[in-house]
Amino acid sequence: MSSPQILRLSKLSLITSLVLSGHAFAQETNTKDDSLEKIAVYGQHHKNYITEDAQSATKLGLTIKETPQSISVVSRALMDDFSLDDINSVLESTPGVTVEQIETDRTYFKARGFEITNFQVNGLGIPQSSGSIQGTLDTSIYDRVEIVRGANGLMTGAGNPSATVNMVLKKPTYITQAHASLSYGSWDNKRLELDVSTPINENHAVRAVFTKQKSESYLDRYETDKTIGYLAYEGKLTDDTTLSINYVNQQKDADSPLWGALPLYYTDGTATDYDVSTSTAADWSYWDNSAEQVYVTLEQNLSATWVATARYAHIENEQDSELFYVFGTPDSETGLGLTGYASRYDYEDKHDLFDLYASGKFDLFGQEHDLSFGVSQAKMDYNEQSLFDYTTGNGFPPMPSLDSWDGVIPEATLVDALSGSDIKNKQQSAYVSTRIKLGEPLSVLAGVRYTDWETSGSAYGVEQTRDDSEVIPYFGAVYDFTESFSAYASYTETFVPQKELDINNEQLAPITGKSSEIGVKAQLLDDQVFVTFAYFDAKQEGLAVEIANTAPNSRYYAADGINSDGFEIELSGKITDDLSASISFSNLSIEGDDEVENYTPENQLKLAATYQVPFVEGLTFGANYRWQDSTTRDQYDENAEPRVYVTTTNQDAYGILDLMANYKITKNVGVTFNVNNTTDEKYLHSLYWAQGYYGAPRNYALSVNWQL
Repeated sequence: MSSPQILRLSKLSLITSLVLSGHAFAQETNTKDDSLEKIAVYGQHHKNYITEDAQSATKLGLTIKETPQSISVVSRALMDDFSLDDINSVLESTPGVTVEQIETDRTYFKARGFEITNFQVNGLGIPQSSGSIQGTLDTSIYDRVEIVRGANGLMTGAGNPSATVNMVLKKPTYITQAHASLSYGSWDNKRLELDVSTPINENHAVRAVFTKQKSESYLDRYETDKTIGYLAYEGKLTDDTTLSINYVNQQKDADSPLWGALPLYYTDGTATDYDVSTSTAADWSYWDNSAEQVYVTLEQNLSATWVATARYAHIENEQDSELFYVFGTPDSETGLGLTGYASRYDYEDKHDLFDLYASGKFDLFGQEHDLSFGVSQAKMDYNEQSLFDYTTGNGFPPMPSLDSWDGVIPEATLVDALSGSDIKNKQQSAYVSTRIKLGEPLSVLAGVRYTDWETSGSAYGVEQTRDDSEVIPYFGAVYDFTESFSAYASYTETFVPQKELDINNEQLAPITGKSSEIGVKAQLLDDQVFVTFAYFDAKQEGLAVEIANTAPNSRYYAADGINSDGFEIELSGKITDDLSASISFSNLSIEGDDEVENYTPENQLKLAATYQVPFVEGLTFGANYRWQDSTTRDQYDENAEPRVYVTTTNQDAYGILDLMANYKITKNVGVTFNVNNTTDEKYLHSLYWAQGYYGAPRNYALSVNWQL
């Protein structure tokens, strides 16, 4: 028997033993006295890391325990405790997610071996052609972040079988609340947060959030300036009609950002080892990102158990940049051999998203069941332009050694060789899902989504026309051994349209992503702790692969892509009256792409915990630890034909430890002290590209917090 087969059997054996032992545990707890009333409090002011509800996987009003898929929720409490101020730091703390920070202002995210391309706000979003996030998304406006791992075809249709990230905006409250935080940290990092919510009357409420952050950096020359404004309204127009409106404006201006990163090896094949602060950015370069978003939701109660919901979103993103890239391989003695590359890059996109659905309950065969159905439409148009300097001699200058370079380089005149993209995407869908209770312990979920996807336009001279439609199935089952312990299984698909043509000049069918999962979920310790275990298998089918000797009019055939399997374990909640924690371990095995397999960590451990010191009132300590095992990347001379192997870049296993202490001076005022990368670990952010740069060294922040 081959080793992969042995590995899969060992994982299945582990799952079986956990299910059986969990069932035994559940039966044992059933023998205890159930007469005591169970009370669990959930909300942003409860210092706990457990959240019961998440609507990113279905629209059936199910709890996480009732949903047959892996769902993690990063709560407001966790974000506040460890200053998880952007989506990068949130996803770094999420089970099974890898944050591929390739540059200062562009990041990719991966789960289960695939790029995450589905990002939503309040459940609305369109899959991206690429999963990169430009700039950073600040989290001060979000109540929580929900991450559904695996294919999410029922809710999104198109995308990879990786994960869906849903950022849930803060809602107005019907009691007056106010929060202010002022912090100062390493590299002159200054941050101000203001959050005020108040009722207008008993049926209407508003909320406003303002965030301002200015900071220098451990990286030479890099500085950022962020401004976030958020307004929210919620009100009852009638007893049965609720309207909510949300407005978001985010602006991040970056001076001397990284475009590309550091070379990772010398001409003799040995590894480079620059100072952590080393940057390839010119002193004149910049990258400014802005986003403006409007969300409108109208809910109409149709009966005691049925609600119709209409949602609309308009989103605009803009980028304005002049960037400086460095490429080549330096000499190990002199550091010479690199070349600069300047470019101006402008980008803008517009999204219009609409979703109309009804959800509720119905009775059949003496049981109450759930049903949801609806239609959605998403349009996204984007335009990007690039300009270069081929005439002044400053567009591609020879570089000095990066060890001594101070970023000073003649500024390029970026007016040459205009190129870019002009793309229009349209996605229309109809969907239905239901949960049927076959008996008291067993529920079956089923759904189907029809999606039609159209793309037109060109990107840098390459036609992007795509026109595909797919029917996406969803099947799942949940078996409740007890009120607190259940097992589940699910299967769903997703798809990605392709523009490539086959040997007959026909457009290839979309890539199909298939995701299977089995697992167990349990609520323990009077429902204060939530535990999940999942085993998954995900695969791509129909990936375009170029047929040899068909250039320049290349033709393609459909082949299998990446196949991944593994398991994830997660525990979150209030373990004791004084201890809250979120702990996860994930294992991932990838086949079908050696490069992806090598730069993706096989094992990850993530732990965040806070402890309220019982003998010192108001004092809390916390730790946030993230560990991943070793990764590698084979490096090639891409200018050779065929390309020639040069060396292998290695990133040893490493762990990052952040510590926190919080002290409440009064009922309303507290101070928090954070130490990040406490052990001063030196590590590369990512081997996703052939270049890379180092993570931040040890740093500190002190904040003063006030809450009404």
